[in-house]
Amino acid sequence: MKLISRLAAACLMAGTMTMTAAAQQMTVETGTTKPLRLSRAAANVVIGNQNIADVAVADPHMIFLTGKSFGTTNLVVLDANNNIIIETDVVVTTNAANLVTINRGGSSYTYDCAGECRDAPVLGDNEDHFSRSLDQAEQLKRLTDN
Repeated sequence: MKLISRLAAACLMAGTMTMTAAAQQMTVETGTTKPLRLSRAAANVVIGNQNIADVAVADPHMIFLTGKSFGTTNLVVLDANNNIIIETDVVVTTNAANLVTINRGGSSYTYDCAGECRDAPVLGDNEDHFSRSLDQAEQLKRLTDN
């Protein structure tokens, strides 16, 4: 009977650990990083779509989640025995407090006006506005890659 009680307790504990591992969705803004302290050492970290968010491992107990592009993906963190430490959706948003969208002639143009206004195109903006900003960002990246 003791063995059955222990087995039931172990199953209940495993179920509880799985439920806590499936945390609420996480939200991170584009261009920002959130530190996540882990309850156990991570052995494997997987992000569903690296175009939306990225993960950097600082050490087995600390990872950094970075928002790259608007959207939703998922994050899975496993320990050395492939037990789930975290399994959650990651929603990447923007800090809209400084965003201004201008609608002109059926086209949208988005700007980030923190201090001075700069192009901050989002999906759905005018194609030329979006492409010009993307080209400039790629040129800047090439300059800083050296």
